[in-house]
Amino acid sequence: MSSESVPKVKIEIKPLTELLQNWRDLKPRNLIAVLQRTQDIYGYLPMPALDHIAQFMRVSQARVFGVATFYSQFRLKPLGVHLIQVCNGTACNVKGSEALLDELVAILGIRPGETTEDGKISLEQVTCIGACGVAPAVVVDGEVHGRMTPKSIRKLADNLLKAPTKKARIPVATLKDAVTDKKSFLSRCCDKCKNREDSPCPEFLLCRLEDKSCHNDEICQQYRQELRRLVNHQGKQTITKIAMCRGLTCDAAFGPAIQSTPTAIIELISEAGLRGRGGGGFPTGKKWAIVRAQKDNERFLICNADEGDPGAFMDRSILEGDPHRVLEGILIGAYAIGAQHAFIYCRAEYPLAIRRLEIAITQARKYGLIGKNILGSGINLEIEIIQGAGAFVCGEETAMIASIEGKRGMAVNKPPYPAQDGFNHHPTCVNNVETFANIPLIVKNGAAWFREVGTEKSPGTKIFSLSGKIRNTGLVEVPIGITAHELIHVIGGGAAEGSSIKAAQTGGPSGGCIPSDHMNVAIDYENLRAIGSMMGSGGFVVTDSGTCMVAFAKFFLSFTQHESCGKCIPCREGTKRMLEILERITDGKGTISDLNKLKHLAAVIHRTSACGLGQSAPNPVLSTIRYFEHEYLSHINDLHCLAGVCKSLVTFRILNNCRGCGLCARYCPEQCISGNKGEIYKIDHSRCTKCAQCQRVCPFGAVART
Repeated sequence: MSSESVPKVKIEIKPLTELLQNWRDLKPRNLIAVLQRTQDIYGYLPMPALDHIAQFMRVSQARVFGVATFYSQFRLKPLGVHLIQVCNGTACNVKGSEALLDELVAILGIRPGETTEDGKISLEQVTCIGACGVAPAVVVDGEVHGRMTPKSIRKLADNLLKAPTKKARIPVATLKDAVTDKKSFLSRCCDKCKNREDSPCPEFLLCRLEDKSCHNDEICQQYRQELRRLVNHQGKQTITKIAMCRGLTCDAAFGPAIQSTPTAIIELISEAGLRGRGGGGFPTGKKWAIVRAQKDNERFLICNADEGDPGAFMDRSILEGDPHRVLEGILIGAYAIGAQHAFIYCRAEYPLAIRRLEIAITQARKYGLIGKNILGSGINLEIEIIQGAGAFVCGEETAMIASIEGKRGMAVNKPPYPAQDGFNHHPTCVNNVETFANIPLIVKNGAAWFREVGTEKSPGTKIFSLSGKIRNTGLVEVPIGITAHELIHVIGGGAAEGSSIKAAQTGGPSGGCIPSDHMNVAIDYENLRAIGSMMGSGGFVVTDSGTCMVAFAKFFLSFTQHESCGKCIPCREGTKRMLEILERITDGKGTISDLNKLKHLAAVIHRTSACGLGQSAPNPVLSTIRYFEHEYLSHINDLHCLAGVCKSLVTFRILNNCRGCGLCARYCPEQCISGNKGEIYKIDHSRCTKCAQCQRVCPFGAVART
């Protein structure tokens, strides 16, 4: 976006001046936080405010404007009174988020990024809100609504249109706690109790083991088959009170850890075989040893809580349910590598996680566990929360470091690695939330205990999020090495009635598909790579017979192309070319040679992209070609989408059982349906956009797609 396209407005500058004058440290690395607070004041980022920030912070206008336009959560234009955000993450897309968006477009008469003429409602499409277990989901004025249908979204929109115009939108930063502070919990949703009114969290779920009123005994039995190490305290303590938590108390692991040497701690973690749970699977002890060995005495530690993979919400649940355990892991890690400053980089889409982290840090500081001379040991550590501003690429460690430094989140070539040259060019250790949550358990129980489950190369447990076209959605913790069949069919309950499992997407946009005939594969880092997928952070998005795998691959390429930081040509331009080819195929204009072009582009992008995200971007395309080439060939040779999903290859027609009620004509956004009451209506196919609105509203099943 150029500065010329941003409206010139007059604003009251006094609140911003007061904010800047009272800011404790206006170093350039705090630019993103300043912009976030400024947007809280005005509801968006007016150009005069950006100019004022540049002058006050003594940074260039180009840098301020560049950062403001890089992150998706910053807005340079004002919003309407109400804001509707439709999640189009993987889980929501599979469960029908596009139909929700089509419904809203028809009702409101606007597209994503626009506001109604009366200024009442703004509409946005967002990549992922971390509510994958209740997909498809939308956010209305900061409140999550899960398991939405076109009918329920219509009712919601109608209520907003009728609401008083002066109702204020709730800023994300000041959301009321979405889960009561009485208990934190984690489990799977079951069909009968997922919408119970007495559930303390409509966003998540779930059957709890202690909940005698759960309506689904089978689900609870499966729940008992899990091995809960990381989430065993959720639902059992008041997580906002440190004295009642399993976290930083007298029987915790940090006390014994500091009685040992940093080298001994690193050796223990190495002996346990803990691998990074963020996706790459790099040995944690080895990474710590590299950082510790650097000659630079100023070292930093970063907890990666960005969790941008659509379909994954493990870190969110850990931070919301047991923040003290994560803090303890950070304390131990910082002691081991010799860091005196740690950052927790958390997605802004996780306001409750951020709030509970803030509470936990305040309590830990009060107990003398954060700050100077911790527990009289001479150890110093400050922990700072950095709130992300919306950029998938910031899940990559070098892009995250750039963001923490107050810059656009753009990856840098490696080597050197952050362990050698990271934050402000100092050695920096980056691990994710789940990795740090494992540390206190290993220190307290020993390496042999940790290795009792899992595989030789990948010991321990892993949290997976089950979402998509599956009966039981939510989070499960199981030993690494469990088969995909057991995870999906036994624990997940398999496909819904009348459908069948087609594949499971693992590893997010950087991963690949496990087809139904490969479900006996043991889930670990090496096995998933061997079949063209990857562990990732643990998202399992299940597709069924109603999913077009070509369109599914196109969805991922659209996501990665949109989220590319744009720094390197292979990722920025290569993914665009791949996306254009996929669009041709799903539009019925593809050729056989397009398949070879996709494979060639994938190889080039993989070899030459600057960071791991770009290098792995072609994976969903390659895995779907590998296992579902017949669907590509059907689109190309037969001009037929086997799943009946691709709009250009689908025709809607009204059947003879039409009652002539006129609902289809009334709700058609293109007004291309005509007829008389009591007679069979007709569709003008030259104007039909294949939005399927007619099929959704017909109460008699008289609209078919062919």
